[in-house]
Parts: sequence; C-alpha cells; structure tokens
Amino acid sequence: MRTQTIEHTGTPQPQPTLPSRDLISTHDLASHEIHALFNLTSMLKQRPADFRSALAGKQMVMFFEKPSLRTRLTFEAGMDSLGGSTLFVDQTASRIDARESLSDIAHNLERWIDLIVLRTFNHATIEEMAAHADVPVINALSDLEHPCQALADLFTLQEHFGDLSKVHLAYVGDGNNVAHSLLLAGAALGTSISIATPTGHAPLKTVVEAAEAVAEETGAAINIFTDPREAVAGTDAVYTDVWASMGKENEANTRNAVFAPYQVNAELMADAASHALFMHCLPAHRGWEVTDEVIDAPNSVVFDQAENRLHIQKAILMWLLGGGIGRLPVRSAHA
Repeated sequence: MRTQTIEHTGTPQPQPTLPSRDLISTHDLASHEIHALFNLTSMLKQRPADFRSALAGKQMVMFFEKPSLRTRLTFEAGMDSLGGSTLFVDQTASRIDARESLSDIAHNLERWIDLIVLRTFNHATIEEMAAHADVPVINALSDLEHPCQALADLFTLQEHFGDLSKVHLAYVGDGNNVAHSLLLAGAALGTSISIATPTGHAPLKTVVEAAEAVAEETGAAINIFTDPREAVAGTDAVYTDVWASMGKENEANTRNAVFAPYQVNAELMADAASHALFMHCLPAHRGWEVTDEVIDAPNSVVFDQAENRLHIQKAILMWLLGGGIGRLPVRSAHA
C-alpha cells in the first residue's frame, strides 16, 4: 500500500483532514467531511498558485464509457494545475471490462498509477474496481450517482447563501443519478430538498430512504412530489436536468411528452422565492427542460456550477492523494 505526501513549496499548504479512500457515492461522506472538503475547495479556488506542486509526480488515469465535456476537462485541468499528470482511455466504443476482468485491470493499474477515475454506465463497475484496486477510485458518473456534480452544486449554493442548513432546493424532472446524489449530499448537510417527477420517474426508493435516514440526524426535510409547483413553492433554488440521460436517448420522444409539464420556465420560477437561483448540471436541452429565458437570466448559476466542478475536483484529488493516510475499506451505500 502506498504512502502519500504533499510536496510543499513556498507558502505552507494545509493538509486535508479527510482520510484517503475512494469516492464512490455521496453517501460515503459524513457531514463534517463534506464541510472539510468545501473548506479545502475554497482555499484552492482563492489561492490556486499555492498548490501548483501539491500533487507533483502523481498520475491519474480516466476511463470514460460516456462522452464528457465538463467532467473530463475539469479533472484534467485540475490535476495539471496541482502538478500531476493525466492519462485518458476512451471507452465509449466498448465497456471497460470487455477485454479482461475488472479485477485484472485493477491490479495492473494499481502498479502504474496513483488514482483511477471512472465514468460508466453500471455503478457496479466502479464498486468492483474500487474493491480490487489498491489506489483511490473516483466515481465521475454512473447511472446511479454523480457525486462530484452534487458536491460542486452544493458548494455553489454555499457560496451564494452561506449556511446550507437554511437552504431549500427544489429539483424538477427525472429522478436520475444527479437527483440521487443531491438527495444524499444535501441530507448530510441539512439542506432541505423537494423533488418533483412524473409518476414512474421518481428517485429510487432505496436512495430516498437513505437520504431520509440521514436527514433525521441533520434536520433536513426530504419531500417527493409529482406536482412541480408544489415542489418549487418558496424554495431558494430550482434545479433541473435533461429528461433523457445518456443511454436513454432512444426514449427521448416519449419522455419529452411525459416531462413537458415539468419544464422550468418563467411561470414555474415565479413560484420559488424572489431570490431563487436556477441550476442545471449541463448540457442543457434548451426549449425542453428549461427555457432560454430562465437559463440565461441573471439568477442562473449554471456556469458557477460548471466552474466549481474544477475546484471541488481539485479538492477531491488533494484529499485522496495528498492525505498521507492509508485507505479505508470500500463502503458504498449501494453495494
């Protein structure tokens, strides 16, 4: 097992307080760990030059079964800005384990590089890689969760509102991987979340129940609706995502008809608080889940979210590679 250290240059650099392990699910993080991660994110965002050699000599490999703009570039730019290097393997033409077992792949990778980033269809692929690899593994998106996105989103809300336990977020649309991660991370931080989806498209019951269990400890309110106006009423931010996620494009026509009443437009935003922000993880299908009027409005923070993907992922890299503490056993909530 490797021992990780941070190289210091000039200004003393803070050591992350989180133990080095994997990031598979937002449910893997306790409230105090997310707050520590956010504190590190703020420092990295405000003083990037102080961390230019923090991960010098570290190597990251990324395997992507799905296309990407923000995830790939922010991880690559983030690793580069910390002094490390990145290797990218395009798996969009075939699954990662098409040629050999994940176990064999993991045992090869752990001897060559320091960290593995996976963007996959099957969440179990990430769990299995983490179970076999003796280096940290990051979930850069699976069909079940998108933890890096949710952490960037909640960090963005913290920048705008401060205390996240006083924030009420509404999510309208498909109960997909983004919705799952927002539920779990938001509950950990005491952020109240209302979700509105069409019947049959709600978040998974197991994820909702896990979020509700955490919310009982943090005081967050978790509400699942079918009426978008009921979910949005009086909230501090309104979030939506595409109606047909990657891998479900063949369902787009059917889904567009089902989800039409869930479009975030000026009329729906009027039900939220007057200071409410609009959020979207991007890419957006303008004219479908959101109108131009809403996504281009002054209260839209979609590009703040996109920028913060870079900063939160740099913090995650520092946490996993710069902590100098042995990895803990994999403990994904969905194993």
